[in-house]
Amino acid sequence: MTTHDQGDQGDVLIDIPTNIGRPARGALAAAGYTTLAQVAATSERELLRLHGMGPKAIGRLREALAEHGLAFAEH
Repeated sequence: MTTHDQGDQGDVLIDIPTNIGRPARGALAAAGYTTLAQVAATSERELLRLHGMGPKAIGRLREALAEHGLAFAEH
């Protein structure tokens, strides 16, 4: 996982973890998600609609979000 410089809102931009699997990473990239902050702004339900995203990847994303004090959106 790589940490970038701070974004416009002062949030540290953290890359999506590589351990979620290639299909899930591809699905997120195709939908425009590149950071955990972007993933946190989305609900699990929305992400599960992406082709290539499954329960295992959601679980690993949930863990990565929690490590950084983030969580999925509740909408």
